[in-house]
Amino acid sequence: MYDIIGDVHGCLPEFRQLADKLGYQWTCGQPAHPEGRKLVFVGDITDRGPNSIAMIEIVSQLVRNGSGLYVPGNHCDKLYRWMSGRPVQVSHGLETTVRELKHLSEGKYKHIVRAFMTLYEESPLYHLLDDGRLVVCHAGIRTRDIGKPINKRIKSFILYGDTTGKTDEHGLPERRDWAKDYHGDALIVYGHTPVRKPRWENRSLNLDTGCVLGGNLSALRYPEEEVVSVPSSMPYDADHFRSFPQ
Repeated sequence: MYDIIGDVHGCLPEFRQLADKLGYQWTCGQPAHPEGRKLVFVGDITDRGPNSIAMIEIVSQLVRNGSGLYVPGNHCDKLYRWMSGRPVQVSHGLETTVRELKHLSEGKYKHIVRAFMTLYEESPLYHLLDDGRLVVCHAGIRTRDIGKPINKRIKSFILYGDTTGKTDEHGLPERRDWAKDYHGDALIVYGHTPVRKPRWENRSLNLDTGCVLGGNLSALRYPEEEVVSVPSSMPYDADHFRSFPQ
């Protein structure tokens, strides 16, 4: 039994509220479910929101203890590259996480960097769960790529979705609507593209309901396929939500 969490983006209060609503109990800063349910994160646990460090601590410990699962998102990938010393632009939300990190003591800084880099390195790009009936990834995956060796093309699709190579008016990658052409049997649960309400399309569900944009933080209870959401405390930013034709 899984509770799949949409893009948190450093929104710790909303994550705590959502975990409470899902029936988790907190002990020593960690959520645990009395029925043994497991939290699964679709990536982008950091950036833009105010509490990225706390989310790194919670998620890394959950995964380390075997009581949670995680896949990296594009923001996670960029943060990992920054921590590795590679040249990246500290923008589009990364600057908030970097600011938090630079306020830490040297010992705490090294601990957080080590925890996050280990989390990233030891987590797959997607999880295939429930004997293949459930796929959890960040931005999506093509049916033909499930179970195949990861290459650059597959990694790009999983982290960024089906991009056109162009940018939109906000300078972000322009994305095609891959979900409308998905016709597989497995349920694919993902995030990445902010939508005003959880979006079911064929056997796929977008759980990024824009918590850091003032929308909601959403989860899917599986196998019940029940969506649970809590409202955001962040300012509402209508411009960054994506609309799809009905």
